[in-house]
Amino acid sequence: MTRPQASASRPDWVAYARRLAVFTVAFNVLEGLVSMGFGWAGGSLSLFGFGADSFIEVGSALLILWRLRNDAPGQPGRERAAAKGVGWMLLALGLGTAAGALLQLAGRHHPETTLPGLLVSVLSIGFMIFLWSEKARAGKALASGAVLADAACSLACVQLSAVLFAGSLAYLLVPGLWWADAGAALALSGCFGKEGLATLRAAGKPGFEGGCGCH
Repeated sequence: MTRPQASASRPDWVAYARRLAVFTVAFNVLEGLVSMGFGWAGGSLSLFGFGADSFIEVGSALLILWRLRNDAPGQPGRERAAAKGVGWMLLALGLGTAAGALLQLAGRHHPETTLPGLLVSVLSIGFMIFLWSEKARAGKALASGAVLADAACSLACVQLSAVLFAGSLAYLLVPGLWWADAGAALALSGCFGKEGLATLRAAGKPGFEGGCGCH
């Protein structure tokens, strides 16, 4: 994906923003499937919850693809409804992840290894930093609040990946920290809840232009 020159035309930047959105959808779907699969098989709640969030984040990128179709103005009513749906799903994911983490702590359960979580989080941090910076450039070039909001969603994914990385690394280095995975899951649940509330608040604002409300 070659980035347009700063002096490139608007259609060139729109096409670039579309490619970034398509890449985001493809990466998050793959990340979600891998994370949920390894999380379920290995008993890692933090990795499973991280994977579930990947599918919710796909919604933001799909909204951007819809917004950039023919570079037409968005339809606030439909975008608000979609954003509110994403917000409520994030809140539900946060509550479910928190409940599962508390049960895991109560039963003193832990995964056999958190190596998959460590590898997934490292890859995610690298890709999402790239997507965040490129979406921010495209959003500024297009003066698009929606694209900038989607860039903020990618930055939020970097933060979630960092939480997963910290929990996975802690358990790998110190196996006696059996609660590390559940602790990371609790931290992720808080992030999901915060992101969900921010999305719902953003969707209620008069100047809402789409995105996950993380900016």
